[in-house]
Amino acid sequence: MKIIIVGCGKVGTTLAEQLNRENHDITLIDCDSEALQSISDSTDVMSVTGNGAVYQVQMEAGIKEADLLIATTNSDELNMLCCLIAKKAGNCHTIARIRNPEYSAEINYIREELTKKDEKLRETQNAYHMEKSKLDALSNLTERYDGYGGSVRLLRFPNAIKIELFAKGRIELLKFLIPKDSILDRMKVMDVVSRLKSNVLICAVERGDDVVIPDGNFEMKGGDKISFIAPHAECADFFRKAGIENNTVNSAMFVGGGKLTVYLAKALADTKIKIKIIEQDEERCRSLSELLPHAMIIHGDGSDQKLLLEEGIRQTEAFASLTGFDEENILLSLYAASQSRAKLITKVNKIAFENVINALNLGSVIYPKMLTADIILQYVRAMQNSMGSNIETLYKIVADKAEALEFRVRGDSPVLGIPLEKLRTRNNLLVACINRNGRIIMPRGKDTLEAGDTVIIVTTHTGLNDLKDILM
Repeated sequence: MKIIIVGCGKVGTTLAEQLNRENHDITLIDCDSEALQSISDSTDVMSVTGNGAVYQVQMEAGIKEADLLIATTNSDELNMLCCLIAKKAGNCHTIARIRNPEYSAEINYIREELTKKDEKLRETQNAYHMEKSKLDALSNLTERYDGYGGSVRLLRFPNAIKIELFAKGRIELLKFLIPKDSILDRMKVMDVVSRLKSNVLICAVERGDDVVIPDGNFEMKGGDKISFIAPHAECADFFRKAGIENNTVNSAMFVGGGKLTVYLAKALADTKIKIKIIEQDEERCRSLSELLPHAMIIHGDGSDQKLLLEEGIRQTEAFASLTGFDEENILLSLYAASQSRAKLITKVNKIAFENVINALNLGSVIYPKMLTADIILQYVRAMQNSMGSNIETLYKIVADKAEALEFRVRGDSPVLGIPLEKLRTRNNLLVACINRNGRIIMPRGKDTLEAGDTVIIVTTHTGLNDLKDILM
C-alpha cells in the first residue's frame, strides 16, 4: 500500500520502519527537515518537509494516490485536521492519533458528520487511538482489541506480564516469568500436557536476548519468559497446576494522576478493586475526585517513602507508577517490589534502553508510544485483509523479534486438508491454535486446516501477509 505518515516522532518513526520492512510505499511529512533526513538515511522512505495539514504539502506527498494517511504528531487537533484535509484531497483511509480523553466522546459525531458530507466516506473506517495502559482501539478496532479489558485481565492474572486476545476473546496469549523454584524449571515443553494435564501450548520462550519458538524437546528454565496460548478457562487452571500463585487483585495504588491513570481507573470502576491514587498537584486532585468518584484521591508526593508506607504500599496488591518521569516510575516500581509482592505496572516513555529496563523487576512495562504504533500496525494489517491479505489479528510478542498472527483460512489456500505434521512450514514457526466455528482446537500433528477456520501462527519471521507465507 501507499502510506503517508505525518509526524516523525517516536510513533511515526516506528511505524515508518516497520511498514517499510513489510514492503509498503512510505512517505513521511514533518516540519523538521533534520529529523526527516535522519530517518531517510536509515530507512528507504520518501520525505516531504512541511505542515501535514496543508493541502499543497499533502499533494506533494501524493495524497491522490495514497491508500492510507496516518497522523501521529503530538497535537490532537493537528492530527484530526490532517485527516480531514486528506479526506477532501484524496480518497484514502485515515488514522488520527488522539491523546486527549475529552475527544473520545466526539469520535462518533465526527465520523457521522464526515459521512453526511461525502457519500464516498461511508466505506471508510476511521480509527482514533488513545494512549493508555493498554490502548483502546476505538471505531472498527474496538471488537478486536479492548484496551480497558487488557488492564483488567492483567490484574486478574497478576503473574502475567502481557495478555493478548485472539478468536474474538476466546483465546488468550499470556506471557509470564518462570520462578526459579517452579515445577516448570527443567521441564520439557512436551511434558506440559502429560505431566500437568493442562490444555495449553507453549509458543515462545525469551531467554536473555534470544527468542525461541520451542519444539517438544525444548527444556524450559527458571528465569525464562514464557508465552503460552490457551482458551480463556484454561489459563487459571494452568497457573494452579504449575504452582504459580495467581490471586485476584483486590486493591491497587497508582502514583501519578495523568490521562493514563484516568483511563485505567475508569476501566476498573466496575470491579471490586479498591483504587488509591497519589497525585502531587492539588488542582489535579480536585479534578480526579470529580472524574473518579469511586477512587480515593490523595494529595501528596508519590516519591515520599513515608507517605507510601502510610498509605499501605506493603499491603496493596497492585502498584502502578504512572508519572510523567521515566526515572521516577522505574525507581518507584523497584521500591514497591522491595516492600511488597504487588503486581507492578510501570510506565516508560523512552525506549532507548529497553533491554536494560526489561531486565529489571518492573512487572508489566507500558510503552505508550510503542503501544500506539502496534495498534496502528494492526489496523494496517486489517486493511490489507480487504485488499488481498487474510490477517485477522496481529500482536508483537517481543518487540520486532516475534509475532502472533491470526489468519483466515480461505477455500483456495494451499494448506487445506494437509496434516500439520506434513506441512513444510518455515523454521521458527508454530501453528498455535485453530478456531473452527467457535470450537477451539489446540493443534497436534494429525490436525488439518479447513476453509473458514482461523488459525494463530507464532513466528520470529516478521511481515507475513498471507497464510501461504508460512510455507517454505
